[in-house]
Amino acid sequence: MTHSTGQMRAAILVAPETIEVKDAPLPEVPSEGWSLVRCNYTGLCGTDFSILHGTHPRARFPLIMGHEISGQIERSSAGGPPEGTRVTVEPLISCGVCVACLAGNSHVCTRLELFGIDRPGSLAEYVALPNDRLIPLPDSISELQAALTEPLAVAVHAVSLAKLEPGSIAAVFGAGPIGMLTGLVARHAGAEVIFIEPGAERLAVAAELGFRTAPADTDPIDFLMDATGGAGADVVFDAAAHPSVAAILPAVTRPKGRIVLVGVYKKPAEINLQQLTFREVEMVGVRVYTRADVERAVQLIAEDALNLEEFPIRVVPLDDVQKGFDIAMASGRVLKVIVDTSGRT
Repeated sequence: MTHSTGQMRAAILVAPETIEVKDAPLPEVPSEGWSLVRCNYTGLCGTDFSILHGTHPRARFPLIMGHEISGQIERSSAGGPPEGTRVTVEPLISCGVCVACLAGNSHVCTRLELFGIDRPGSLAEYVALPNDRLIPLPDSISELQAALTEPLAVAVHAVSLAKLEPGSIAAVFGAGPIGMLTGLVARHAGAEVIFIEPGAERLAVAAELGFRTAPADTDPIDFLMDATGGAGADVVFDAAAHPSVAAILPAVTRPKGRIVLVGVYKKPAEINLQQLTFREVEMVGVRVYTRADVERAVQLIAEDALNLEEFPIRVVPLDDVQKGFDIAMASGRVLKVIVDTSGRT
């Protein structure tokens, strides 16, 4: 039930690096077609880090962050899921009228916004969301794993763009949460996955999850050329988004192969376009995901297709959200920090 006082607990970013966990007004459900969702778990991601640091170009203070959401319907308007329904969320806000939206590609809307960035998110006990953004969860999914749906949808979208074939060799640069989820989805699609990652702890996690890894002190070009018989990887996923990686992407991709840019570069980076041209390598970017990708992510979790029980997660209560950010930004063995906003932790 909602609080009789009309208040809820929320983690409010009031200034760069300053989060205050305190009482806040319950969200108002603005109109028909919206529902009030009781938030259970919220994952922290790299976008949240830039918001926390005050470097995200769209975020404004004060702000309730959080867009990797699992919860349940507290109060529903006409046409929404029944009260009590467990849901995850497709947190995108598109304009509906730009050229991308009119072509059915609303995930690359020219004015794309997200809950947790442009509107209040889920680092709180409740959040108001449009009914068409809510995805009911099957009984086989735990509320905790449901909080992985949104980042997993990014990985699903990346692998769909890669056009992987069974037996392909896929190289993944960056063994952070998105890189590791991409590797899991690519392996499920039948690829042999090799990770390149400079951090010893995350490299160890990749090995523990059964992936082939390049030793941190090895030149990645030499390693991947040796691993592929001199041909290069069929698909290269760049989940690192580091200039040193951009500089070598064409060199480690086989002729007629594909490069999928999963990570988001903060500024322009140099890339060898001559190698890209001579090898006729395709390069594609990943913005977010489609509705179908989110639904596929739910299906993969429901089927236990990726063995996500082994994915290193740390759960922290809402009151410890700053500690959660510190753990998440340390780039250690914990790949995903999830905040329990329900008050049960």
